Amino acid sequence: MIRKILFWTPRILIIFTILFMMLFSFDSFEGDAAFGMKILAFLIHNIPVFVLIALLIVAWKREVIGGGLLIAAFIAAGILFKSFSGNMASFIIISPILISGILFIFNGIQGKKNQRK
Repeated sequence: MIRKILFWTPRILIIFTILFMMLFSFDSFEGDAAFGMKILAFLIHNIPVFVLIALLIVAWKREVIGGGLLIAAFIAAGILFKSFSGNMASFIIISPILISGILFIFNGIQGKKNQRK
């Protein structure tokens, strides 16, 4: 039971984070711009989402490597959004990325220990 929870928690957490971040890009459909420009703005706003989806795919297959990449993405996002210098709102938004990365690594290490037994 604990193994299942440890397996699914980081995956569900990062999926919810991706969906939450994707919500912010829907504001690109407001205004009087041409539809093509709105689609382009939507895609540009979703670049971090696409990166997180790619990292989720890696983490799903290789948990330790993917977890490390998620932690690196957290650090990069923290620097980009100035989360480490007092911007607590962005820190709260990106913190599930760190938690997911740690849980992926922990689950990957536990899985390797269980395979050796």
